[in-house]
Amino acid sequence: MGEKPEAMSYEQARDELAAVVRTLEDGGLTLEESLALWERGEALADRCEALLDDAERRLLEAQRRREANSSSEE
Repeated sequence: MGEKPEAMSYEQARDELAAVVRTLEDGGLTLEESLALWERGEALADRCEALLDDAERRLLEAQRRREANSSSEE
């Protein structure tokens, strides 16, 4: 749990987020531990969302380029 979320790949952040959720669901943590884990989970979820948003943007750009190239070839 030491790596900063902003340095993680999507897969790393997703896998750690799943582990965080399991740990929170299992319970047995103090309030402070739960809050710290929740905050870590929020940061991991934000990282996953940012990476997915970037992937979507890149796909849309690739589609637009392909469509532009198709139009210019006609």
